Amino acid sequence: MKSSEPDLPALASQIKAWAQELGFARAAITGTDLSHAEPGLLAWLEAGFHGEMDYMARHGLKRARPAELVPGTVSVISVFMPYLPAGTSNVDAVLAADHKAYISRYALGRDYHKVLRNRLQKLADRIQTEIGAFGHRVFVDSAPVLEVEIAKQAGLGWRGKHTLLLNREYGSFFFIGELFTDLPLPPDAPEQNEHCGRCTRCITVCPTQAIVEPYKVDARRCISYLTIELKGSIPEALRPMLGNRVYGCDDCQLVCPWNRFAVDSKEADFHVRHGLDDVELVTLFNWDEATFNHNMAGSAILRIGHERWLRNLAVGLGNACTSPQIVAALKTRENDPSELVREHVAWALKRHGA
Repeated sequence: MKSSEPDLPALASQIKAWAQELGFARAAITGTDLSHAEPGLLAWLEAGFHGEMDYMARHGLKRARPAELVPGTVSVISVFMPYLPAGTSNVDAVLAADHKAYISRYALGRDYHKVLRNRLQKLADRIQTEIGAFGHRVFVDSAPVLEVEIAKQAGLGWRGKHTLLLNREYGSFFFIGELFTDLPLPPDAPEQNEHCGRCTRCITVCPTQAIVEPYKVDARRCISYLTIELKGSIPEALRPMLGNRVYGCDDCQLVCPWNRFAVDSKEADFHVRHGLDDVELVTLFNWDEATFNHNMAGSAILRIGHERWLRNLAVGLGNACTSPQIVAALKTRENDPSELVREHVAWALKRHGA
């Protein structure tokens, strides 16, 4: 640090202002004690609700202990940034059109990891310019961090019954990020109240009933997990429940009353690319690997790879109403080199009596 010690309360206020200048809707500060979250985390892991996400179990309680994850951490700056692209096609209409592909709203533009990470690093650079060198590390859904719990403790919102963070002014359609620091910044007051009341719309609407009880999700049934995290075959019993959701699922957010207050993103990077908000399943299924890699460059979707992309689309096509176009598209990959793709295509063709 510079020779004179910074005025920490003033610095905290400046950090929040700088964060908003960088495009974050809100920024708040909390300490590192998340011990209250440890019992719930352990119970969730012991129930096997994390599925194949072994990294969650591998890191264990380090997820709830920021100072162990990054030694020297004493404060965490939590931020969020809205991501809904402006002017997207009507969500209900796309979900109702079984021949179209529904892609989670967060994945329609560029990869949020890069966008938020770059902005958080700029925030760190701004702090360093002000006070000199300090210890810090940026996180954006990239390490064993209890992001929602940190944001809740920092006062940015409360955990909804679907387990996502909710904010009274922004709903839940936003990305969360953190800046771990060794600065003893004054913490903000945590959110004391949960404003979901008796509402259970998110639980009721879940296509696979993955929200097994309020505030608890069995990832093994969650469509986001099945289409993104799961590497192998999608359980056959769950496939019809996916409908046309081929990458992620927003149902629990779409029915949430608090998302009446969700705002469109101002970030150009989150604008829709390649018409993914309103596109035919067959069109996407016809992309070869080179086309997929080219069109998805810079997108969060790229990380699942072409094989799982085709797996998901095959399920979507299997759930669509039978048409010559859909059957013909599926038959083009009946002998695909990938066993995973062949299996899901065969299932889809069987659904169409082909």
